[in-house]
Amino acid sequence: MKAHDGMYIDGAWRPAAGQDVIEVVNPADEQVIAQVPAGTALDVDTAVRAARAALAAWAATAPAERAARLTALRDVLAARKDEIAATVTAELGAPLEFSQAVHAGLPVAVAGSYAELAATHPFEEKVGNSVVHQEPIGVVGAITPWNYPLHQIVAKVAPALAAGCTVVLKPAEDTPLTAQLFAEAVHEAGMPPGVFNLVTGLGPVAGRALAEHPGVDLVSFTGSTAVGRQIGATAGAAVKKVALELGGKSANVILPSADLAKAVNVGVANVMSNSGQTCSAWTRMLVPAARYEEAVALAAKAAAKYGDRIGPLVNAKQRARVLSYIDKGVSEGARLVAGGTESPRAQGYFVAPTVFADVTPDMTIAQEEIFGPVLSILRYEDEEEALRIANGTVYGLAGAVWAGDPAEAAAFARRMETGQVDINGGRFNPLAPFGGYKQSGVGRELGAHGLSEYLQTKSLQF
Repeated sequence: MKAHDGMYIDGAWRPAAGQDVIEVVNPADEQVIAQVPAGTALDVDTAVRAARAALAAWAATAPAERAARLTALRDVLAARKDEIAATVTAELGAPLEFSQAVHAGLPVAVAGSYAELAATHPFEEKVGNSVVHQEPIGVVGAITPWNYPLHQIVAKVAPALAAGCTVVLKPAEDTPLTAQLFAEAVHEAGMPPGVFNLVTGLGPVAGRALAEHPGVDLVSFTGSTAVGRQIGATAGAAVKKVALELGGKSANVILPSADLAKAVNVGVANVMSNSGQTCSAWTRMLVPAARYEEAVALAAKAAAKYGDRIGPLVNAKQRARVLSYIDKGVSEGARLVAGGTESPRAQGYFVAPTVFADVTPDMTIAQEEIFGPVLSILRYEDEEEALRIANGTVYGLAGAVWAGDPAEAAAFARRMETGQVDINGGRFNPLAPFGGYKQSGVGRELGAHGLSEYLQTKSLQF
C-alpha cells in the first residue's frame, strides 16, 4: 500500500502538525519501505477533540446500528485480507502464509464477534427494584504493539465501538502501515466522522500525550510491563481507568502421564510462532526429571526444523536484545542445545531458533521476557515443584498443561496463577477472555469480558 502522509482524524486524512517522519523498515532486508508522520501532542489533541465531539451521537446510536457498522468493517477487512497480509509481512517480517492465516485472518473473526455482541449484549438488566444500565465509558485512547499489529487494533477498537465509545488509536511506530489500512477500512465501512481517529507517532511523544490527555476516559495499552507501569501511574493520578495487557513468561507444564513427543513438538512450535514475538508464548517448558533428556533431544530436533521457516525480529534493537539474553543464558550456565547468537542469514534481523537445557528457575532467561525464538527447558521432581516453578515469576499471562487425562491437566491448570491455560493443546478461542495475573496486566480482552472493559454501570432504583 502507499503510505498516507497525514493523520486520519474526524473522518478524513489531515496534514500532521509537525514535519518529522518515521521511517518504516522491512526487517527481512533492512530497507526503508515507507515514511509516515511522527505525530505530536497537537495531533493527539486534535484527534481527542474530534472523538469527544462525536461521542454523544455515537453513544446514542442503537446497538443494532453499531452492529451493522462493525459487520461492514468485518467485511471490508475480509475483502482486503491479501493486502493486509502483504503489508504485515513487509513491515513486521512474518512469513506470508502466517500473515494470511493469523495476522489478517484472526482480526476478521474478532471484528465479527463484536458485531454480534453489539447486537445481543444486554445493556440493561432488572435486579430487584433496580434497573442496571451499562453505558460507554467515553473516549478511548488505544495504544497498540507491533507484534500482532492488526489483531491488537481490532481487539481494542471493535469492543470500544460496540460499547458506544469513540477511539483515538496510536499504533506502534514499527508497523504503522497496517494501522493506516485499518483506518481506510473504517472509512469504507461508513463509520461516522470522529468515531475512530488515528495518530501515528512515537510512544514517548504521541503515546504519552494520549495517555495523559484529560479528554481520554480510558487508556487501553498492550506492550511492555515497564511502559504499562508508567501508563498506570499516569492514569492513576487522574483517576482514569486503564486496561493493560503486558508481558509474559508462560509455563508449558508436561506432566508425567502426557504424550511427551506431542507436548514437546507443539510447545516448540508455540515458541517459534511469530518468531517468538508473542507475549503469551510458552517460553518455559517444564519436564519431569525422569524424561528430561528425552525432552531436550526432541526439542532440539524440533527447533532445527524452524531454521528457515520463521521470519526476522522486528528491528535491529529487538534482535540485539534477544541476542543479549542468549549470551546471558550461556554465561549463567544453561546448556545451549539449538541455535545461538550466530546469525542464520547475511541480511535481516534474524535470530536462529534457540533452545536451552539445564535452565534453573532463578536464571535470567527463566525469569525475564525475551520476546524472541528462545525456549528454556526446566526439570522438576514432582508436581508441587512444577507448580512452584510455573508460578515463580512476576508474570501470569498464559500457559499450558499436558497430561494423559485432560481432567488431571485441568486440575493442575486451576492452580496456576495465570489468565489463560491451554489443556493438551487446546486451540485459541477468540471469544474467551484474554489477560493476565500479577504484572501481566489489568483487565481482559476479547469476547463479552473484553466488551465490559469499555462500559460503565449505572443503577436506577424504582
